[in-house]
Amino acid sequence: MTRQVNIRQAGRVIAVPEDVTILDAALADGIDYPHGCRSGRCGSCKTRLVSGEVALLDHSRFALSDEETAQGLILACRAIPATDVTVSWCGGDEQVPSHPRRSLNCRVTAIEDVTHDIKHIRLVGEGAKPLDFTAGQYARLTFPSGPSRDYSMASQPGARVLEFHIRRVPGGDASERIHALLKVGDPVLVEGPFGSSYLREQHAGPILCVAGGSGLAPVKGIVETALAHGMKQPIHVYFGARSERDLYFVEHFEGLVRRHPNLAFTPVLSDDSLLTRWRTGFVTDVVARDLDDFDGWKAYVAGPPLMVEAAMQICTAGGLRSEDLHADVFFTPEESSVRG
Repeated sequence: MTRQVNIRQAGRVIAVPEDVTILDAALADGIDYPHGCRSGRCGSCKTRLVSGEVALLDHSRFALSDEETAQGLILACRAIPATDVTVSWCGGDEQVPSHPRRSLNCRVTAIEDVTHDIKHIRLVGEGAKPLDFTAGQYARLTFPSGPSRDYSMASQPGARVLEFHIRRVPGGDASERIHALLKVGDPVLVEGPFGSSYLREQHAGPILCVAGGSGLAPVKGIVETALAHGMKQPIHVYFGARSERDLYFVEHFEGLVRRHPNLAFTPVLSDDSLLTRWRTGFVTDVVARDLDDFDGWKAYVAGPPLMVEAAMQICTAGGLRSEDLHADVFFTPEESSVRG
């Protein structure tokens, strides 16, 4: 049964089909609803249920605590309307991007293997105006003869060239095709921007960035933009990978560290049986050993779900406010069709 959902900030009433979440229906209707992981883990789509009833799917208690549920809050990405409802998403961010959503015809200008399973793809738009976005956001890419998938921008906003880090996911229909068939000159349709895990430039306190695998893409864009815009606070970047062959852009970040004394970059290898010059163990455990007080920080976390969940727990245990943690969760095909 279709339900009517009144979204106050959008000034719209939308029809939500049976078994569809409020967030999915809103995004499909072109509403720029705040969101991040789309899986009930990050809390970016936290929403006040003004009236009506919803069924809440499984979610992290970090994203929405029992106390918040009792206070009438829900997660739009996990809320299926049981009646007609009225909702109001939670705001309060000091900066909300208002970029127009666009479709941009692009061409592949460069493809580079940066690891055994990650390709660095560069695209250039065929129009005169580049895609407007805020560092950390993502776009929906449609490659030749393949399904659309979401990938984070690794480039800085305003750049003519759009950069993406695309990991080959076993069984991933899009990424397998990209790694096997994509070539320079191929057309790519880019739609966006999307996502709320973006750089908050008004923030003056320390910054923590935790990346796992190709989650380095949005972190690269966030860090480079922060430095280019003169943000002088401490910026700690932790990059988690399985082994040395999974590390990439290390020299690039080390060059940034040499030029910017407020930046620290720490690669961490999860295979602790290796003889290596890098730190070993789970990247979130290394963060916890190095840092324990996150009061007044901003945290940007991008990577696989378990890593993101662990980072959230460590940061909140160290005093980070939930509204100061911004997560971008990368799923495998078994977990979601959003990425891969």
